[in-house]
Amino acid sequence: MSLDASDIARIASLARLQLASDESERMLSQINGFFDLVERMRSVDTAGIEPLAHPVAAIEDITLRLRDDVVSEPDNREANQKSAPAVEAGLFLVPKVIE
Repeated sequence: MSLDASDIARIASLARLQLASDESERMLSQINGFFDLVERMRSVDTAGIEPLAHPVAAIEDITLRLRDDVVSEPDNREANQKSAPAVEAGLFLVPKVIE
């Protein structure tokens, strides 16, 4: 897959960017370079290769440092809902907008 100058102009328009002609050409070459890299990566045969949880795992055994899953913040539901116009059973009530 490769883009042309009209594709870059359309993307810039959608993103509300004003690109000079030299910037547009540079973007075109960079994006097409990215697509070329993706195509080369897709062409590599990865059958039978297990995915890595971490890239360093290919070099050495690592243990991921995961923190304990514990509550660290107090329950402030009532304080947070004081300014709400309508609350019921701990939930914010909002007007129906789609019929």
